[in-house]
This record gives sequence, C-alpha cells and structure tokens, in this order.
Amino acid sequence: MVRTSTGATPYMLVYGTEAIIPAEVEIPSLRVIQEAELDDAEWVKSLYEQLALIDGKRMNAVCHGQLYHNRMSRAFNKRVKPRKFTPGQLVLKKIFPYQDETKGKYSPNWQGPYMVHRVLTGGALILVEMDGEV
Repeated sequence: MVRTSTGATPYMLVYGTEAIIPAEVEIPSLRVIQEAELDDAEWVKSLYEQLALIDGKRMNAVCHGQLYHNRMSRAFNKRVKPRKFTPGQLVLKKIFPYQDETKGKYSPNWQGPYMVHRVLTGGALILVEMDGEV
C-alpha cells in the first residue's frame, strides 16, 4: 500500500522497485509484460538503473513526508485558540493521568483556583495558591 506520509510503498523505498504479487505472474500486468520482453542483460541493466535512482526516490519520500507533516500541523493548528494570561488572573490547573494527584476514574480533572503570579516566555506560568504560596 502506498503510504500517505511518504507517497511510496515501504517495499519500493527499501528495494527500489515495486513488488510483484503472485496474481500478476498468472495474469500479467503491463509492467510484467514489459519486463518479460527484455533479455537478461537488459533486465539486469534496468534493475541496476533503478537501484542507482533509489537514493533520489528516498529523498523524494522524505520531502513528501515533511510536506505531509506541515499540512497536518497547519490543519491541527487552525483549531488551536491562543490564550493570553495576565498576572492576577484566576486559572485552574489540569491534573494529568500520570500525576500523583489522580485518584481514580471519578476524581476531578482540575485543581484550583490558582492566581497567575508571572507569565514566562513560551506560555509558561508561575502560579500562586489563594493563600499566597507560590
């Protein structure tokens, strides 16, 4: 199967040519017919040329993967709403499943309220509890 992320099959990226399934041997496709008409020397030469081009095919797959990644990032980031926090603003802190504060399926997902003490670069926040403890 051709992968969307690379635009090629894994077999083609490894071996430089597409795999031939047994059904194509019994009911020949155009590709199999063209290869059958070649004599051994021409067939070996064509395989050697394909192997010489395999690095280019791999680089095309890498470029295709990067473009695919950029498209997926853009599609995801369209839905992200940036938030601006200011000191003194009240916020809740998310409890993630791997933290010690989780107590089971029905435990709360949020802690707080906390007050924003300072806003750092990159969106990080220093929080203060309501009693003043940082």
